[in-house]
Amino acid sequence: MIKLVIFDLDGTLVNTIDDLAMATNYAIAKLGFPKHELKEYPFFVGNGITLLIERALPQTDRNEETIKQAKSIFLEYYQEHKTDASKPYKGMTKLLETLQNNKISIAVASNKYQQGCSEIIAKLFPNIKFCSVLGQREGINTKPDITIINDTLKICPVEKNEVLYIGDSGVDMQTANNANIFSIGVSWGFRPISELIKNGAKKIVSTPQEILDEIKSRIKQ
Repeated sequence: MIKLVIFDLDGTLVNTIDDLAMATNYAIAKLGFPKHELKEYPFFVGNGITLLIERALPQTDRNEETIKQAKSIFLEYYQEHKTDASKPYKGMTKLLETLQNNKISIAVASNKYQQGCSEIIAKLFPNIKFCSVLGQREGINTKPDITIINDTLKICPVEKNEVLYIGDSGVDMQTANNANIFSIGVSWGFRPISELIKNGAKKIVSTPQEILDEIKSRIKQ
């Protein structure tokens, strides 16, 4: 029986790509570098801000100082604009409400920086009580390192066989598999289904309802 569902944030719970792209383009343009088209950004995100900035910069300018400057500009802009266009994917709020009503704990484990992660969740899901919301924290390795999963399970203590991990990228599937918990890849996110399968997704879903169906099927087992 499932007692805890852990969600990735960007590309899984919330479509944040427009705001991430806008903030990154703003930052690199401020430093005189060319902007990128929106369609490029789904392959830049997923591993934290530093790698997002690095991927957006020209290869010849991916040095520590330039990345640091661009990251600072990004954070200042993104903090003010992180929910300008970002919104939950269709059906996700209803899914969270259903889980909550059925006494299933809900958590977030994201590579987005902690403050941004917490504030987006608070604004877009004000009626959902998450047992844990963890993002990228100073000195803590990002996913696919399993520290964030272990920390989540300390806050929301259940057995690993009672957990589902939901994400939209290969990094998410690697994280779940590294932590030995059941991984579900969502088809509506930033990365292709082929990436999810390649990285060991145990199941692929195309609607939030299919996540509920998986949980119900386990109750019957």
